[in-house]
Parts: sequence; structure tokens; C-alpha cells
Amino acid sequence: MDRAQLADFLRIRRERLRPEDAGLPAGLRRRTPGLRREEVASLATMSTDYYTRLEQARGPHPSRAVLTGLARALQLSTAERDHLFRLAGEQPGPPPGPPTDVRPGVLRMLARLDVPGLVLDAKYDVLAWNPLAAALITDFSAIPTRDRNLLRLRFLSGTTQSDLFGEEQTAEFAREAAADLRAATSRYPDDKSLRALVTDLRAGSEEFARIWTLHEVGTQQTMCQTLHHPLVGRIDVVCEVLLIPERDQRVILYTAEHGSPSDQALRLLEVIGTQSLTSQT
Repeated sequence: MDRAQLADFLRIRRERLRPEDAGLPAGLRRRTPGLRREEVASLATMSTDYYTRLEQARGPHPSRAVLTGLARALQLSTAERDHLFRLAGEQPGPPPGPPTDVRPGVLRMLARLDVPGLVLDAKYDVLAWNPLAAALITDFSAIPTRDRNLLRLRFLSGTTQSDLFGEEQTAEFAREAAADLRAATSRYPDDKSLRALVTDLRAGSEEFARIWTLHEVGTQQTMCQTLHHPLVGRIDVVCEVLLIPERDQRVILYTAEHGSPSDQALRLLEVIGTQSLTSQT
């Protein structure tokens, strides 16, 4: 354990974080940049005295649970998390599960977009969305949190595929998504919710079970789809995928060619909203 380097690393990463990044009020009297020690301790679920001693290079050897809490509180990237563990004399090991917290800046961007947008984690859980995405896909606020998952909606919702997508695009999305999910299982081998998702998909969808046996591994690159919306009809969308590497998340933006019938349909959805919609993917 390198106490001096660990202390320096913790202090610098604490000062790098803004209160709003951690969902905390900025306040009027902050003498130094970043979070206070007591704030980091609270976010990491440890005592302020314990954290202070670590940052002053006089603390005891932190457990793996303490290091995991610090990595979460300081919003460390995967590389930074591994470095933290090594400074404490521990082997990093796999992260416990895909991060589910979305950066406030990403949420602000999502709210200001004039196109449908989603934030997904590594297992395709929908973490955040804007009103246009709810109007285009489904009102996510009206369904249980566990079911806010694009793969559950795609494979387990019971909706007829031909009602939603073109056949070729549907098959391509299914295969790439399964390969992407396979890669996530190797990154997060201890995540129970990820294992449960794969179990449910294999048991509930013959299509997914068949694709899963191919053991393909990859990263989802294309999510371009033809949607058949119950109120505005056919919408041809191009899906831009923006990666957030330190969170293992992605922002999905659904766009259409400017001035096209699909673009007009998206504009109409701004007016219609989520009224009278049925769930779709």
C-alpha cells in the first residue's frame, strides 16, 4: 500500500468533482474547489474521520468494499478505479455492475434536445429519456423500472415484430444487441441483474436463445430502424450512438432526414406526446 500516493490521488480526485456532479448543492461558502471531505465520506458510506485519515496518509489498509465505495463516490473511470485499488495494494477485479447514475450534464443535454434521446447502460436499461423518446418508443415512466430495458421490450413484450420494424433491420439489431450483451457479461461477471436479464431473454424468446448460442461478441454500432408508430405511421430513423466510456453508457439519438415525411412525423410527435400510446420498441 502506497499511503502517500493514495492520499494524493484521493485529494486530487475529490477536488476535481463539482458538487453538482454528485447531486449536491453548491452552497455559497466553499473555500476550496471540489467536494468537502465529509461529502465524499457520506457518498462512500464511511466516517469522515476514516476518510480524512486516508487523505492524510495515516489511515489503515482500506478493504475492497471501502475502495469500491470511494470509486463510486469520486465517480472514477474504470482505469482510475483500477489505479485506486493498486495504490491500496489490491488487485482491481471486475467492477460490481454497470453504473446507473447519469451525469447531470448529460441529463441537461438530453432535456434540451429537439430529437428523441435515451441514455442506456451496458445491459440496455433505459436510465434517462426525454419526452420525444417517450412519445416515439413508450412512456417509460408508466412501466416498472425492471422493464425499462430495450431488450426486454424488443424480445419479451409480445409485440409483433412486423408491427414495429422492417424484417432485415430487426434481425440485424437483435444479433448485434445479443453480441453486445455477451460482451457485457464478461465485463460484469458478478452482476446479478445482468445474469437475470440473460436468463429471462433465453427463456422467453426462442429468437434470442437461438442467437445467444452463436456466442458472438461485439459492440452495438447501428440502431437504425423503421418504426411503425400507432398514431403517425412509418418513421425511418437514423440512430446516432454517443459513447460515455467512463460510465459504460451510451446516448441514443433518433434522427430523420430534414424535411422528410419521417422528420415531419417526429415533429408531430412533439405535439401528440405520449397520449394514447401503446408500448413499443
